[in-house]
Amino acid sequence: MKKILGLTTALMLLVAAVAYGQDVSYNFDQQADFTKYKTYKWVQVKDAEQIDPLTAQQITAAFEKQFAAKGLTKVEGDNADLFVVYQVAVSQEKQMQTMDTGMYGAGWGPRYYGGYYGGGMSTTTTSTIYMGSVALDMYDAGTKHLVWRSIASKQIDTKANPEKRQKNLDKGTAKMLKNYPPKPKKAT
Repeated sequence: MKKILGLTTALMLLVAAVAYGQDVSYNFDQQADFTKYKTYKWVQVKDAEQIDPLTAQQITAAFEKQFAAKGLTKVEGDNADLFVVYQVAVSQEKQMQTMDTGMYGAGWGPRYYGGYYGGGMSTTTTSTIYMGSVALDMYDAGTKHLVWRSIASKQIDTKANPEKRQKNLDKGTAKMLKNYPPKPKKAT
């Protein structure tokens, strides 16, 4: 139960981190004809860890806003051009900060002085930071081949309020889909 509560809390924090100053990358199938993709359907990855319904709803709504802006229409049946799925992950990392104190004050540390090194003291503190990632995959519904992938990752802002989380999520999904659809190749 603790693991589930911890994951739920961490995923809520993920919503706060997805957009603000995140690292975003994308890749796509250069042979795919993106002009033929007009509709999409959400699908789930089997055996993937599920997030809480509130966070899932917020992430889905943010992506759907971007899909609509890109001219994609959501469908419920099996006649979609694209199958779309996202996955989230949260990891913990240790962050260490060291502050040296020496004869020149805080931050200077031991220094060379008149033929010898001056003394000083170092203080190191550690803290846990949470890193959140969202991966968005789009599959050609006919061939079942991956045609688009975008990933965003960022340190999670644990103090963000719900409004800021949603605003950041909207910005993040826009950034993830900024280059969708890719520009058609020019004939040579």
